[in-house]
Amino acid sequence: MDNDNSNPSGAEELKLLANEAFKAYKYSQAIDLYTQAIVLNSQNAVYWANRAFAHIRLEEYGSAVQDASKAIEIDPKYSKGYYRRGAAHLAMGKFKDALKDFQQVKRICPNDPDATKKLKECEKAVMKLKFEEAIAVPDSQRQSIADSIDYHSIDIEPQYTGARIEGETVTLEFVKKMMEDFKNQKCLHKRYAFQIVLQTREMLRMLPSLVDISVPDGKHFTVCGDVHGQFYDLLNIFELNGLPSEENPYLFNGDFVDRGSFSVEVILTLFAFKCMCPSAMYLARGNHESKSMNRIYGFEGEARSKLNGTFVELFAEVFCCLPLAHVINEKIFVVHGGLFSVDGVKLDDIRAIDRFCEPPEEGLMCELLWSDPQPLPGRGPSKRGVGLSFGVDVTKRFLEDNNLDLVVRSHEVKDEGYQIEHDGKLITVFSAPNYCDQMGNKGAFIRFEAPEMKPNIVTFTAMPHPDVKPMAYANNFFGLFS
Repeated sequence: MDNDNSNPSGAEELKLLANEAFKAYKYSQAIDLYTQAIVLNSQNAVYWANRAFAHIRLEEYGSAVQDASKAIEIDPKYSKGYYRRGAAHLAMGKFKDALKDFQQVKRICPNDPDATKKLKECEKAVMKLKFEEAIAVPDSQRQSIADSIDYHSIDIEPQYTGARIEGETVTLEFVKKMMEDFKNQKCLHKRYAFQIVLQTREMLRMLPSLVDISVPDGKHFTVCGDVHGQFYDLLNIFELNGLPSEENPYLFNGDFVDRGSFSVEVILTLFAFKCMCPSAMYLARGNHESKSMNRIYGFEGEARSKLNGTFVELFAEVFCCLPLAHVINEKIFVVHGGLFSVDGVKLDDIRAIDRFCEPPEEGLMCELLWSDPQPLPGRGPSKRGVGLSFGVDVTKRFLEDNNLDLVVRSHEVKDEGYQIEHDGKLITVFSAPNYCDQMGNKGAFIRFEAPEMKPNIVTFTAMPHPDVKPMAYANNFFGLFS
C-alpha cells in the first residue's frame, strides 16, 4: 500500500478521528478511518497497530494479525505491534504464537511491569496446554464423563428452596421456577443441573449432524442467533415471542455461552426446554461450543464457579453432540457460521460429518461453524483467521445445488440485530443486544410462518441485568484486550 501521495498531517487528523470513534465503541467506523489514514501514510506503524486493535474488538483476529504484522514490518522495535498480534493469537487460542510475541514485547520493554505480567500469564497458559497435551488420552481410549455421573445419588440439602424436578420428567412448572430463581441470581441444585444436562445429551447424541425440521401449514417457527450468556435478554425473547412449546418451537443457532456472565443460566434454560419438549427446542452448535473458546471467553470459569469442574468436562462432551445445521421445510438452511471453501457440497455431505469431536481447524465442520459472508463474489481469507469469507455466487450455487431458497446464519454482531445480504438469499441474525455491554447493537429473531415461510424479523433492545460484567469469569490474561 505504499504511495507517492503521502500526506502525514492529513493522516494524523484521520487517526485522531479514528481514535474518537474507537473510544465510542464504533469499531467499524474506526477501521474505516484508520484505513484512510494508511492510504495517506502507509509507513506509520501506529495506524496499522491501532487498526489491529479495532479488528480485535470486532473479533476479526485474522485481520488483526495481518495489521499487527505490517506494523512490525515497518518498525521492528514497535512493542505495540507485537502486543496486538499476541493478543489476536491469544484470542484464537494460539498460545504458543502469542508467547513468542509477548517475549518480544518483554525484550523491547524490559522494565514495563504490564509486559512482564502479560508474559507470565501467557507462559502459564502455554505450560497448562503442554501439560494437558502430555496427559491427553487418545479419543479411542477416552471414557465418557457422563457415564461416571449418577445424579440420583446426590442428596438435596434440607435448606434448598430452589426449583425441583419430581422424578425423571422436566415440566414447564419446573422450568418457570428455575428461570425465576436464575432471574433472582439463585442457583439450581447440582443434582437437577446434572439431570438436565445428561438428559439433553441422550437426546442430542441420537440426532443426525443435519436435522430436518417440518413446520405444518398454519404453524410458525422462530430462529434465534447468538445469545452469548445474556440471560436477561433471553428472558426478553420469551417475553416478546412466548415460551418454547410444541405450538411455539425455537431453534437457537449456536453460541449460547461465553462473553456474557450468565452463560450457565442460559445453557441450563435452553437444555431444560429441550428436556421438557424436544420438538419445542432445537439447538445448533456454534464456534463457541468448544473447549478452546470456553477456556478463553469465560464459560469454563463460570461453570467451575457456579457448578463444579465435573460440569466443565460434561458440557464439553455434550457440546460435541450438538447438530451442525438444520433445514426447515426443505427450503431454509440454518447454520451458525456459513458455507464452504469448495463448490458442490450437498446436504448429504453435511449429514455424513462425524461431529462428535472438538471443531477441527479446517474442513466442512470448521467452515460451518466459522465462515462469514462477504460483499464481493468468490471467496476470500477469513477476517477471523479461521474458516473463510464467501460471496453471493457461492451462496446462490449452494442453494441451487440443494434446491433450497435461503441461508440463515448467525455468528456476527449486526447493528440492527440482523442483516439481509447476497441478493436476499442470506440473512444474519444475532440475538445478543448491546453485545458485551458496549456494542450498542439491537438483537433480533426471525419468525417463519408456513407454508409461505417468509422471514418476519423482530428486533429488540438490551435489558438491564445485575452488575456482573461480561467476561467476569474469563482468564485474567484478557487484560490484553484493554
